[in-house]
Amino acid sequence: MPTPVPTSIDELNARIVGCRRCPRLVAWREQVAVDKRAAYRDESYWGRPVPGFGDPEARILVVGLAPAAHGANRTGRMFTGDRSGDWLYAALHRAGLANQPTSVSVEDGLRLDGAFITAPVRCAPPSNRPTTTERDACRPFLDAEYGLLDRVRVVVALGGFGFGEAARLLGLSPRPKFGHGAEAIAADGTVLLGCYHVSQQNTFTGRLTEPMLDDVFGRAVELAGLEEHSA
Repeated sequence: MPTPVPTSIDELNARIVGCRRCPRLVAWREQVAVDKRAAYRDESYWGRPVPGFGDPEARILVVGLAPAAHGANRTGRMFTGDRSGDWLYAALHRAGLANQPTSVSVEDGLRLDGAFITAPVRCAPPSNRPTTTERDACRPFLDAEYGLLDRVRVVVALGGFGFGEAARLLGLSPRPKFGHGAEAIAADGTVLLGCYHVSQQNTFTGRLTEPMLDDVFGRAVELAGLEEHSA
């Protein structure tokens, strides 16, 4: 008997958090939560799959890759507690989509307005590289989430992995070519925007700069009709 489709984000999140489908990822995320980074040795790690985060009425969906071992796998919130999140949430704040520029814990008071953040893979993978089998096992969660976020008009994909999954989600075929600032329009009018990932490798080397990130989110705000957020 097929699993019933979740009828709310809260119901979906409960399923995500309880998932143990991928043995390699379960073992890794839980081992990282025991072998903590020295800077966080006094903290309790989340060590479970990470649900999406943001506004259930979002018009902009941000799609990443997977939780970071000592970021979201530690804090339990997407892009929270690491340098990638520092860049992402600061940009969302500048675009008027977040009430504050930082995200350090689930209790820090952060709220998103008009935006929701998710990832195709919900567990921290070794070396930030999930397998195709692990990606496919997680797909039902992303599909259900997108179905529940029925006001989304723009999808911002961070990196080639997220771009490919977002293109599939939107039914874009053939798959459009990924690039920073790339745009593609789905049959229902939803726009896919490509953006270099906010990884340390990209931000430290200058491949992705703050103005480049701001341009993407400025375009997303424009396409989503949320100009009042950035005024």
